Amino acid sequence: MIPENRPLSMVAALATMESMTSEHITNTGSVMANHGSIQTPAQTQLRQDGSSNGGPSERKRDLRWRPAMLHPASLRVLLPWITSIIGIASALCLVIAWFPSTVWNTPIVSSDAPAHYYFIRRLLDEGLGAALHLWPHNSFYPPLFHVCAYFVIKIAALFGVQCSIYAAFNITWIIASGVMFPSGMLVLCRYFLQRWNRGNPISNLISRISQASPTSESSSVSESSNVSNQQVSSAVNRQYNATFVLQNLIGLFVPVLAVSSVCHPYGLLNAGPLIAFGFATSLLPFLIAATLRLFDAIAAREHIVKWLAITAAAGVVCLVAHPRIAFTYALILVPFIVLRLPWKLILGAFIAMCIGAVAFVALMLTSFKSDRWANPASWFHSHQPSKNLWESILFCFTDGLDGFPAILFALLLIAGTVAAFVCASRRAAVRSSDSLSAAVSTVAPAFSADADALVSDAAVSAPGVSPVSTSDLPTASCSDAADVSLSAPSEPSRPRRNDRLRDVIALTAAFLLVTLVYVCTVTLVGALPNIISSPWYRDENRIMTMLPLVALPLLVIGVNALSECVSACAASASFVPSASSFSAKNSASSVPSLSSASAVSSVKNVSFASNWIGPIAAFLVIAILAVSAQIVCPSRTAARDAIIAHSSLNQSDPNEQLTEQKITVLRKVMERTGTQATIISDPLNGSMYAETLFNASMLYPIINARTDVPSVPFGKVETAFASGDGQQVLGTVCPLTDAPEYFLTMGDQAQSLQSFPYRAQYDSFHNEELIDAYVDGGTLVKVADYSQYGQGWALYRFGCAD
Repeated sequence: MIPENRPLSMVAALATMESMTSEHITNTGSVMANHGSIQTPAQTQLRQDGSSNGGPSERKRDLRWRPAMLHPASLRVLLPWITSIIGIASALCLVIAWFPSTVWNTPIVSSDAPAHYYFIRRLLDEGLGAALHLWPHNSFYPPLFHVCAYFVIKIAALFGVQCSIYAAFNITWIIASGVMFPSGMLVLCRYFLQRWNRGNPISNLISRISQASPTSESSSVSESSNVSNQQVSSAVNRQYNATFVLQNLIGLFVPVLAVSSVCHPYGLLNAGPLIAFGFATSLLPFLIAATLRLFDAIAAREHIVKWLAITAAAGVVCLVAHPRIAFTYALILVPFIVLRLPWKLILGAFIAMCIGAVAFVALMLTSFKSDRWANPASWFHSHQPSKNLWESILFCFTDGLDGFPAILFALLLIAGTVAAFVCASRRAAVRSSDSLSAAVSTVAPAFSADADALVSDAAVSAPGVSPVSTSDLPTASCSDAADVSLSAPSEPSRPRRNDRLRDVIALTAAFLLVTLVYVCTVTLVGALPNIISSPWYRDENRIMTMLPLVALPLLVIGVNALSECVSACAASASFVPSASSFSAKNSASSVPSLSSASAVSSVKNVSFASNWIGPIAAFLVIAILAVSAQIVCPSRTAARDAIIAHSSLNQSDPNEQLTEQKITVLRKVMERTGTQATIISDPLNGSMYAETLFNASMLYPIINARTDVPSVPFGKVETAFASGDGQQVLGTVCPLTDAPEYFLTMGDQAQSLQSFPYRAQYDSFHNEELIDAYVDGGTLVKVADYSQYGQGWALYRFGCAD
């Protein structure tokens, strides 16, 4: 009787038919590579007959069947590179298309931007030796981004191109955001894909069957049967290709999705900009991938030194980019450490984290003086929640996307995670590979972990293969067929149990940890949220950069799991052999078997349904997500508009950091003072930009020159200027340099910098009564009046003896 709705019977039939070819190849040892093709004994025999007897029909038959068996090795090598290049190039084009054109010749007017421009200027003035003390008071600041910008300028000069600081800044950001970050995310996601798809499960299962149950009949298969076996083998080869193609199709869109969210890299360019932290974030996926490879090496006990060295090198690079990225790295890696390392290494890792936490606390206590350390609830007292609980959670599940792409991303993330858990749990329930081989060798495979599902069914055997008992095959459902495809690891000699399940659990846990930190930052208030989010300064922009690092890999393996389920269900529906496919046997106790022609047809149909429908569906849904995310992107557009507004000189408020009038005044000031004279001014009025705009020597080139650091002039000058004592002022200012010293007034502090917590330290620099007193006493001498540009704007020279 013909079995109906028996997907596992289908797999058994496929397995028994393939066993002929596999056994024949194994027994005769005639597997030869010829331009990526696999030659079966039938092909070898046909070639021998054609060469000895000169039979043209045999040679034509050989040529006719070679394309079906052809596997272009060159394409298999090139396809990952081709898809990677296309994906990364697409991501780069998106970043360039988004980038505001207004900041190529003018600075981004924001709180942290002057510091980054100043660091690049200092490297140009003093050389690479300044990389270890970039701050105005000569303390350390992570220099990697600025060193890269320095090299951009130097390389451009080799070709006779003069590259400004702003252009070098922008080029470095574009390379980091449009090349490094999508490349790192592609490396990280492909790592999880490779672990999820360790070879082709069906092919591994068939290979195990063929090795475990050799039959004497296979050595006497006729030539026509061998030709049919070539068709079966070609269909099975297509099964292996489906997984390979799916990995590359998903990899094609990972770089695009990596730069589709406002979370990173766009948000940090608008916030501050937080350039150094963003640069480290762009490099972090490489470090995470290297660390996970190290965990694999530790589990396999091979290549440990190699991956330890690679991980250490990547870690040093990330720390030089920004040390605070270590907190993001630790938060994401904690679940993987717990699930994949031996307990001794887990203990060591947590001891190292505790030591790092103590060192961080000690650094904060010594660097920032405050009377609120003992009361965590009072930390970040000026912080205000920006989202409610539902909005913050939804933002995490949508990866910061908008509209339809956000809904699609969230649905794929949730459904894919559930499917991945189901598939991984089923695989974890299946016996080890050795037990599976032993069971399959008796043609009684344990296709399902549920013993209650095992009932007798009709078996199918192919010509030349030993018959299968009807009591050996179980009934199953569509999900059981999916379970079969998950049951065979790709490395039989080195069983790895629960790899899929551990990856799903670890990625889900990392995603939930990131969500927790984000919710604590943007929604919750109190001591505990302050403590949890303090390593990131309770800054929403820093924390949301972590979302793509965990959401994208989880989405990728989830879509892969959904593809498996779709393929398995399609295979179950497509394998319905007709009554004419069966031929009767003489023995009444024997089981009906598929004829060669119908077997080939059935295998071809099942191969397409079970392997290509899933990848095609995955390709379509990922393509729709990637494309729609570029069409519906108001958050990214808003970030771009904000940067354009910050870089515009047409400001309604004349006291903003940079306006057309202030640019004109700063240019006139430099024409009078030159680049060697020291100029003192309130940096919060925009005068600090003269450092990079006109190569001026500003005493305060950034908004926070740190007055609490000993042996530096900044605090002394502020204290002396606020004292009202002209002799104290001259005694403090005049020894600063051998060149003349000037004082510049350009109105009040900019409204956009009112959030700077130490702005009061510069109040004396725009105190008109105090300035007039110093003019009357001869401490200051007015040398230029700019009142036509702004009330009280003027340039003064200190009355030093020089």
